[in-house]
Amino acid sequence: MKKILAILALILLLFPADMLAQRQEKLRFFEIPDTLHKGRFWALNSSIAASYTGTMTLLSVAWYQGFERSSFHFFDDSGEWEDMDKAGHFFSTYFESKWTSSLYQWTGVKKRKAAYIGAIGGSVFQAGIEVLDGFSAKWGASVWDIAFNTGGALTFLGQELLWEEQRISLKLSSHRPKYSTTPFQANNSTATTTIREHADALYGTSFAEVVLKDYNGLTIWASGNISAFVQKENSKFPKWLNVAVGYSAENVYGGFGNGWRDAQGNSYTPSADLYPRYRQFLLAPDVDFTRIPTQSKGLKIFFGLLNIIKIPAPALEVNSLGKVKFHPVYF
Repeated sequence: MKKILAILALILLLFPADMLAQRQEKLRFFEIPDTLHKGRFWALNSSIAASYTGTMTLLSVAWYQGFERSSFHFFDDSGEWEDMDKAGHFFSTYFESKWTSSLYQWTGVKKRKAAYIGAIGGSVFQAGIEVLDGFSAKWGASVWDIAFNTGGALTFLGQELLWEEQRISLKLSSHRPKYSTTPFQANNSTATTTIREHADALYGTSFAEVVLKDYNGLTIWASGNISAFVQKENSKFPKWLNVAVGYSAENVYGGFGNGWRDAQGNSYTPSADLYPRYRQFLLAPDVDFTRIPTQSKGLKIFFGLLNIIKIPAPALEVNSLGKVKFHPVYF
């Protein structure tokens, strides 16, 4: 969750640069200059430097302060959380790269050069978090995290260099799972708990925690635009229609397994038959909101933000249990 929340903090801290640089010349707020606008460019650089420093400091104090520190080290977290955290790294770095690139285009940097800056910026931001992880005794830097961070940045950069557009967008969807409230007994005592109680403690219950942190309800999607690949002139095929492939997991109640110990020392292991951990692969239609025609700049911005979300839609699921399911509506 700390990685996704860091993105939100970075975005909020970047807005002051936009407003400061706006005053230098008589440009409309969302107008893209033909040449480099030095006021916007240096204001943005200063804001990013301050934002990066502030965000890393905030994370170091607010997130890591309560955990034991150690010398810098790596650890192997492949397979942890059924690799949902890796999908989160991929999505996060893609989004950071895309956002940073757009900001530099707003300063007048040419699109191709801005794409390189965006990919580097997204990678550097996530690398800072890996450094903080590396000095934490509880975690450690992860080669797999770095690999997926790089993959997210290259997914953005590669499309810009190849097609000069994002034909495949990364998106997310999230829902609140219906956790069981049936009590089951601890392994070493007569104490009882429920899956719902543990999930609430592990993932949280607030809206932001459910959306960004609950791996059992979170799905990361790669949403491809059909018409961008077909490219037929005068085609009546909807330019906004996408096909999305999603990745999610189910019955994940711990990093590497579903056993846990509570604050009182009671250990629990839910039945693997009732709550088997498994991975989900999904196929569903989607909408590319950025390809919906509109002359309104406000709507274009709104559609750009909305395009982060995968719309609710029917979906076909194939999972690692060897089962195939159809969901009338999946989000």
